[in-house]
Amino acid sequence: MGFMTRLASSCSALATACAARPATATAAPGAPPPAAEITQHDAHVGDLSLHYLRAGHGAPIVFLHGFAETSHMWRPALAALAHDHTVLAVDLPGAGGSSRPETGYDKKTMAREIRAAVRSLGYHRIQLVGHDIGLMVAYAYAAQFPGEVDRLALMDAFLPGVGAYQEMFLVPGLWHLHFHGATPAALVAGRERIYLEHFWNDLAADPRRSVPEADRELYARAYARPPGMRSTMAYFAALEQDAADFAGFARTPLTMPILALGGEKALGKFLAEQAELIGTHVTAVTILDAGHWLMEEAGDRTLAELVKFLHEPR
Repeated sequence: MGFMTRLASSCSALATACAARPATATAAPGAPPPAAEITQHDAHVGDLSLHYLRAGHGAPIVFLHGFAETSHMWRPALAALAHDHTVLAVDLPGAGGSSRPETGYDKKTMAREIRAAVRSLGYHRIQLVGHDIGLMVAYAYAAQFPGEVDRLALMDAFLPGVGAYQEMFLVPGLWHLHFHGATPAALVAGRERIYLEHFWNDLAADPRRSVPEADRELYARAYARPPGMRSTMAYFAALEQDAADFAGFARTPLTMPILALGGEKALGKFLAEQAELIGTHVTAVTILDAGHWLMEEAGDRTLAELVKFLHEPR
């Protein structure tokens, strides 16, 4: 119960160490940018448009963000890895510059859409990194297409349907897991920044080391785009279906290397325990004195662990 109490009372948002963001250029989707340049593109999968950031040359790494953020959160990681990899950070369906479909927010479907976009760019084997909701999509991708994922990094969230996952639905500080539908969306409309501040502050170890102000403004604008937060709230509405899907996936353990990376003041220990249930080659790392927002609260230490893991020989 100590872990649950700590999680309910403390967790926060994005450290100023990663506040400096490079300027973004635009380029034709077919042409890889110079290694030091981050460019913006859109990939089309049927009627769905997926916005993504791209940098570098080499073997591909795909980054998936979570709730209350967009692909923008991964800019420091793209900059750190672009010298010897092609790095892609995708806005999930329903967020950022991507389409906001009416349905399809279960993580199995979202993973298939991300995979279709990745394959449309000519990549058939990738390394995959996901944080928060992006962690769930990354796991669904690797579980459905294990032969196409060389390494999987899961960052500070939980896997519905795996182990003692139902404990998460009872944590008072995670009330937002149940806050979705027409009425919650109407309550938040026009107040997106107020709602998102709860996540950035209350899910951090120390709100003073949370999401920088410029990033908060960017994310608040992105989440206020029509039709508002209906689509991103649907990530949580789909968790029951995700639990059923993931319980089935977990019956076949993954054999690729898995990094379970979590914050000491958030879900580090819980995620490490779950990861052992889904994979045979798991490395668990806890970032001390950090909450949920690892890239912002402890950017240097988080990037060091990611870079080390993603550069290990196959």
